[in-house]
This record gives sequence, structure tokens and C-alpha cells, in this order.
Amino acid sequence: MAYWLFKTEPGSWSWEDQKRKGAAGEPWTGVRNFLARKHMMSMKVGDLGFFYHSVEEKRIVGIVRVSAEAHPDHTAPDGKWQCVDVVAVCDVPSPVTLDQIKNDPRLQDMILVKNSRLSVQPVTDREWEIICELGAVSPKAQ
Repeated sequence: MAYWLFKTEPGSWSWEDQKRKGAAGEPWTGVRNFLARKHMMSMKVGDLGFFYHSVEEKRIVGIVRVSAEAHPDHTAPDGKWQCVDVVAVCDVPSPVTLDQIKNDPRLQDMILVKNSRLSVQPVTDREWEIICELGAVSPKAQ
């Protein structure tokens, strides 16, 4: 299993919106960055990801599971962009802010710290564990 981070502006697509989709989940559309597309194309069903609210909030608020592997993004008129489907798994009880992440020396090499603009990015096993600990996420919830 691999771990990921999915960034979204809560005014466009929020954690509450994602949770309302229930078991049907939602395609993660609108990504127009080649590296982010490459990451999505390597995702497998069952991979987990942090749901990150960008802009004003800048914090991890939930966990999602990849429910469908890369397929054409219906919002891309040229057909060259891909998306995956994700389903809400659980809330992060204590949302983890970008400042917390940046100030934790164990997370200094995290892509979110080095390239905060990348909308879909990998998360290492160790980074996943640390952020779940900071966010009070129960191992059973994952």
C-alpha cells in the first residue's frame, strides 16, 4: 500500500463534500500538473491519502481511500488528463496544520514542505505514521 496527499480548496471541494459522497466516492478531477497526474497513474485501489484543505486553512482534515485507479478525467476536454476516485475513510480528529508539519524536524523532507503547490503528492510510510500520531488518528480508523 502507498500513501498520498490530496490538496483541495475547501471552497471548491471540502472534506464535508467528500464525506457526503459516502461509499460512492468521487473522482479527483481537475488536476492539470504532469507530476500530479503521474502520481495518480501509479495509485492502486486501497491506497490511502490525506485530505488537505489548502488556501486559508492549510491543514490535513481527513483520510481517503483510492477506490478506482486512474481513468480519463471527464473535466478535461482534450482527454489527456487522468483522475482516480476516492472515498472518505475518517476524520483527522486533531487537524494537522502546515505550520505543525513545517516545524516538526521529522517531517522536514516531506514534499508538502518542499513543494506545497503540488496538488497530489506521495507521503512516505514514516510521514504517514507521524501525521496520524499528530492528528490523533486511531490505527483502527485507517
